[in-house]
Amino acid sequence: MTSQPRGAIRGRSAIVAAGNTEQGTVPGISADEIAVEALRRTLAEHGIAKSEVDGLITCKSYGGFGIDTEIGRLAGLNPEYSATLDYGTCNFSLHLACAVIDAGLATTVAIVYGTNQRSAGNRFGHPLGRQDEASVYGFLNVAGPAGMAFRRHQHLYGTTEEDLGRIAVSQRRYARDNPLAVFREPLTLDDYLAQPYLVEPLRRSDLCMISDGGACLIVTRADRVDDFTDKPVHVMGIAQQSGLRDRQNADQWMRPWIERVAERIYPAAGIDREDVDALYIQDPTSVWVLQMLEMYGFVPPGGVGEAFRDGAVGFGGKLPLNTNGGQLSEAYMWGFLHLCEAVRQLRGEAGGRQLDGPRTAQYCSTFGFMKAASTILSVDRS
Repeated sequence: MTSQPRGAIRGRSAIVAAGNTEQGTVPGISADEIAVEALRRTLAEHGIAKSEVDGLITCKSYGGFGIDTEIGRLAGLNPEYSATLDYGTCNFSLHLACAVIDAGLATTVAIVYGTNQRSAGNRFGHPLGRQDEASVYGFLNVAGPAGMAFRRHQHLYGTTEEDLGRIAVSQRRYARDNPLAVFREPLTLDDYLAQPYLVEPLRRSDLCMISDGGACLIVTRADRVDDFTDKPVHVMGIAQQSGLRDRQNADQWMRPWIERVAERIYPAAGIDREDVDALYIQDPTSVWVLQMLEMYGFVPPGGVGEAFRDGAVGFGGKLPLNTNGGQLSEAYMWGFLHLCEAVRQLRGEAGGRQLDGPRTAQYCSTFGFMKAASTILSVDRS
């Protein structure tokens, strides 16, 4: 038997629907109710009966919400399989859904997330992920570690704040064509540089906002896609890597273990990075975009600023990046909307920001300094 690369799941599962609620401020409704509304809208908009869903994967959200038992009850579901991830960022949730389908535990899985963090007043006043020595010094939000990571990058490569600012500027330009985006006002590089530091060296536009909202994906076994849509988006390859040793890892601010995901994802999907038509990088901070562009080999170390200046990456460039505006401009949502956007682009349903015939998209995400994951999607089954 010929062994396949780890994570090679080409042609075995596909996304047949993606949907969301409004984003921004959704007062007077709980996070679980928002999640259920995202599921309801997604099923209704794509003509899928709730009875078709025999798997449910949810993601915890602020305030202890997001548990599958409660969301399933509110949604009126008795799925054959259900589970909750502590931190899904959709990539991890999607990978679990594919594994569940592969194992035969379910055939059609709803991935659901809802949050009311903005309305509930989350101020990130508790440790990020877990208590550690950084919490003692006020690193309760990703901004502190991200600022340290950018300082490290500056030291190694001479990266400038202008280089970093081009990421936020590019994503804002995409967001202006996205009616769902929370931030749509124009943003130039001069505007960016004129902003005061929020956590030096990071400015407001380097960090995502806190917002309310919900999102949902429906994933099914590949031989069932015709029951749901004539425009399935196939999951071609998946890869993950943890960095759970945390500061025991060498140069942890730079998260070098992400490179292991990059080493696995392209063989798993059976493509080269040059075949990626649209790239999505989860961006609670612009520094994560900078790091992952390099880690996945789309630009050389220290080359992000030049890549944006020369049109290799970003708005109007050869490689479109976060065409929804990302978390920096569209909405928070722990990266769930990146996958929704990737699906819409591949299906030709992205409206005024629609790319010219993309066939393959990649999504890269992380759980801070603990985990990394990537997925490659395609309109082609093999």
